[in-house]
Amino acid sequence: MFGFMSLTAVAAVQEGGADLLSPNGGLMFWTIVIFVLLLVVLSRFAFKPMLAAVEARERKLQADLDEAKRDREEAARVLAEHRAALEKARGEAQKLIADGRATAEKLRADLLEQTKAQQQEMLDRARRDIDTEKNNAIAALRREAVDLAIAGAGKVIERNLDNDANRKLVESFLGSVSLGGKK
Repeated sequence: MFGFMSLTAVAAVQEGGADLLSPNGGLMFWTIVIFVLLLVVLSRFAFKPMLAAVEARERKLQADLDEAKRDREEAARVLAEHRAALEKARGEAQKLIADGRATAEKLRADLLEQTKAQQQEMLDRARRDIDTEKNNAIAALRREAVDLAIAGAGKVIERNLDNDANRKLVESFLGSVSLGGKK
């Protein structure tokens, strides 16, 4: 068909009488017939599959867009959940830090109180020990003073007195005498 049209057009040009730009009824008729036949064939065998492919492509693109929208919404929801979890974790961390500080401060105060109590107990014990040692030293000093007084009195009197009676006499005298202004 196409070959026939080409041959007639070539034959007409070779005869020299036909101009390709001028209207030719037979050529127009065959062109329209071929165009209509080609349109029917293409619409039946090419346009429907091409339109179906285009529509399928549009449906796939729309489905992909819808899926992307769902994915974006899901990502936004997950991001919001993660942010909420992060804020919750920060809050818990701040609470743990505050609790730790409070516990450390309480422990420090308890240790300080315990140290003060131990220090006071040590001071009280030291005072008691000092008082005990002082009393022991005073008693030892009295005994030594009694011994010295007896020895001195024995030398002065130059006679042998009864040591027990003399000791009692001197101890009672020293007990009645105040040492350093104290009795």
